[in-house]
Amino acid sequence: MAKTPKAGTPKAPSTSSAVLTDFQEAFKTSKRAYFAQIDKNPKLKLIDTFCFFLVLLGLIQFTFVILIRDNFPFNAFLAGFIICVGQFVLLMSLRLQLSNSFPGISRNRAFGEFIVASLILHFVCLHFIN
Repeated sequence: MAKTPKAGTPKAPSTSSAVLTDFQEAFKTSKRAYFAQIDKNPKLKLIDTFCFFLVLLGLIQFTFVILIRDNFPFNAFLAGFIICVGQFVLLMSLRLQLSNSFPGISRNRAFGEFIVASLILHFVCLHFIN
């Protein structure tokens, strides 16, 4: 007996052009949803800009260590890189909490938790440098 596909399962695209078309459609839909979310809450745009800056700064630090091929103040590099990654994670957490995904958490509480966590992160990284 031949198996029939279930009612809720999507059909797999058979050609590479169909895959490309599906990807383009998904990308356009995601882009529209992102800009609609940004238009509703301009604070998210500021958070996203700061996240982009942190990624860029982390890449610059990593590239610098690769290019000079010496990591003499290794703990300084680690502290700088860890603070970029940690602050990025904290900002993504704040962004998720501000986008109304968590109805039980107020915006002020989310921002307060972000400030306290950022202060702890900076304190730990500054003491890691010595």
